[in-house]
Amino acid sequence: MNESIPTMDPRCKGKPPLAMDIILQLDLFGIILYSVLTFMAATSMLIFIEECVYIYKKVPANKKSTIIWVNGAAPVIGTMSCLGMWVPRATMFTDMTSACYFAIVVFKFLILMIEEVGGDEAFLRRATKHKLKISTGPCCCCCLCLPYAAISRRSLFLLKLGSFQFALLKVVFTVLSIVLWTNGTFDLADLSITGSAIWINPFVGILTIIALWPVAITFMHLRTTLRTIKIIPKYAMYQLVLILSQLQSAIINILALNGTIACAPPFSSAARGYMMSQQLLILEMFIITLVTRLLYRRLYDPLPEEECDDNENTKMVTLPKAV
Repeated sequence: MNESIPTMDPRCKGKPPLAMDIILQLDLFGIILYSVLTFMAATSMLIFIEECVYIYKKVPANKKSTIIWVNGAAPVIGTMSCLGMWVPRATMFTDMTSACYFAIVVFKFLILMIEEVGGDEAFLRRATKHKLKISTGPCCCCCLCLPYAAISRRSLFLLKLGSFQFALLKVVFTVLSIVLWTNGTFDLADLSITGSAIWINPFVGILTIIALWPVAITFMHLRTTLRTIKIIPKYAMYQLVLILSQLQSAIINILALNGTIACAPPFSSAARGYMMSQQLLILEMFIITLVTRLLYRRLYDPLPEEECDDNENTKMVTLPKAV
């Protein structure tokens, strides 16, 4: 007696579809969805270009490049996600481009906070009576017993170096991943111990944590000083881009690789997971672009000199006086 055995659609095990295959198979809902998301991505980039023109005209020269880099995080990620949505086979490259750009933004946001107080010299001058609280996330938020670090040129250099290494090494590992992929030895779906992805991705994750730590330390030190320029919501937007572009995407992709996200021909489980991630990012980055524009579109006047007030309610720690 022959029993009917359910068979899996062969397209569920194949490569992601070509862009033309997606276009030919779009129904009415798909056409509307893709059109709206593409409009959002294009609008985000137009807003960013307009903001660049404003920054170029209104912002002091020492802050122009830094603010443009930070403002571009959401539009660039949204645009790359849109390209990945239309061309699913290019998702790995669009994701790598977004990750490399954001790695630079991590370093640029640290520089932005320092420039907002007037640069390195002003940062050191304001910090003569304070110490850095290093028991902050993501590395040492639970280590409250850690000593406070004195602020000096050396500590400032280490803060910058901690974030800069990620901007540099992320690009290096991305190029290495592409080279290995062309050789057939790099596959994001290959989680075996012999696969290169299982070694490269965790190491990049460690570099990410190390890079985020100096930014958090600097923010905790300057958040009261820079409250007039809305540094807290700016930092929140920066953190939100990080969570959505890295953590959210990683969770969705892991669920897809495990088969939790069902196959929907012509998309395999993995390809469908990547597609859902790209579509969510376009919407989220569009909203963040609008919020970021409101936060950074202001007059860039110098900050007032810090008043000597020992009772000021800040997170800075006063150095003990010499006996």
